[in-house]
Amino acid sequence: MFSKSAILLATFVAAALDRSNAVGLTMMSHEDADAPWDAIFSIDLDGKPGGPQEQFTVRVHPEWAPEGAQRFKEMISSGVLSDARFFRVVPGFMAQFGIPAAPSVAAQWRDKTISDDPVKQSNRRGMMTFATSGPNSRTTQLFINFKDNDFLDNQGFSPFAEVLGSGMKVVDKIQSKYGEEPNQGLIQSQGNQYLKAKFPDLSFVSSVASSAKVEQEASLAAIMRRTYK
Repeated sequence: MFSKSAILLATFVAAALDRSNAVGLTMMSHEDADAPWDAIFSIDLDGKPGGPQEQFTVRVHPEWAPEGAQRFKEMISSGVLSDARFFRVVPGFMAQFGIPAAPSVAAQWRDKTISDDPVKQSNRRGMMTFATSGPNSRTTQLFINFKDNDFLDNQGFSPFAEVLGSGMKVVDKIQSKYGEEPNQGLIQSQGNQYLKAKFPDLSFVSSVASSAKVEQEASLAAIMRRTYK
């Protein structure tokens, strides 16, 4: 049986961390608006839920592409990338993902386009960039460059984040055997039901969270362990 004081402490800590995370992700001050921040991806490489996972971290640079960075932050807050498949993976080029797993969610985001950002960084290996279908057409689709693709720069593809450290070793393992076979229209309309049936081994995003949130959850877990000893 936990003491009343222990329960109150745990409740207070949880509420404080929730408020801190909300401030960190959705109420960034003007002073911090351009400050880089990190996001941690957990990936199921074999396409099997519950299987082994690997992680990589990206550093988001709002000063590179403020509209893109803000949209990515919204996507993390809403959980839109959870269970999203890497549906277009071209070795020597890039890995594309970001269509929500559920068609109902995909429909909500499909018309939420954002304005273009000027291209301030080149599409080098490890850069993360929003896909586009024309001017001011970015929604939730992203890609990670496998190599230096500077020919994309003059086409308006503006990187907003970079994979850190050895993270590209994980990205390089993303399943590529299906290439460009998956039909994006069917992904939009049928979601993962279509992909699981036709392309069962696609790697997918298990979770993605800001590093601040991950650290806060670890702190809460440590406090709870000490409290309940």
